[in-house]
Amino acid sequence: MVRSTIIVRATDALPMAASVDDEQTEQALQEHKQQSKLIFRRITPNSEPRCSIESGQYTLHYLLADNVVYLTIADKSYPRKLAFSYLEELSKEFSVSYGPKVESVRKPYAFVGFDTFMSKTARLYQDTRAADTAGSSNLDKLNNELQDVTRIMTKNMEELLWRGDSLDRMSHLSTSLRSESERYRKAARNINIQALIRQYAPFGAVALILIIVLWWRFS
Repeated sequence: MVRSTIIVRATDALPMAASVDDEQTEQALQEHKQQSKLIFRRITPNSEPRCSIESGQYTLHYLLADNVVYLTIADKSYPRKLAFSYLEELSKEFSVSYGPKVESVRKPYAFVGFDTFMSKTARLYQDTRAADTAGSSNLDKLNNELQDVTRIMTKNMEELLWRGDSLDRMSHLSTSLRSESERYRKAARNINIQALIRQYAPFGAVALILIIVLWWRFS
C-alpha cells in the first residue's frame, strides 16, 4: 500500500506538500525518507520522468512533471501501475490548484493544505486486498484501466548510494544502447563466420579429397 508521499520542486528540492504520517509510519520510514532526499538531489532536467527505486521492503516511486517531483513510498509488493496512477492523480490536481505558483514560492510546505486531497486519494489506492468480493471496487476498476508500466525505469537504492548511478534518461538510454550494440556485434560476427564457411567450404572439401587421393596413391 501507499505509505507516505511528498511533493517537491525539481530545481531546488524545496518541499511544497507532504502527507501527514502517524508516529509509527514516521519511524518505520525514517531511513527511506532520507533516501528520498538523495533522489531529489539526483534529479535533473534530463532525468527519467518516471522511476521506481527499490529499497528493502519498500519501493520509492517518483513522477517528474512541470518542474515538480511527486514521490511516494509504497510496499515493495504494491503494483507499480497503481503507484503511478496515484501519482498521476496528484499531479493533475496539484497542477490545477498550484501550478502557476510553483516557481514563485520561497518557504517550505507552502501548499500544506494539499494533504487533504492526498489523503483522500490515497484511500482509493489502499492495499490491493481491499478489493471487495464482488469485484466492483474502485481499486479493481483502476487496476483494469491503468496504462502499461514496462517503460518505467527501475533502479536499486544501492546503485544510487554506492555506485553513483544516474537517474538521467540519457544514461539509461546509453546502457540500453551498449547492450544492443554488444548483441549486434555478436550477431554480425556469427554471420561473418557462417559466410566464410559457406564461401570456402567447397574448396576445403576439394583440397581434403585431393590430399586423401594423393596419400592413397603414394602410401
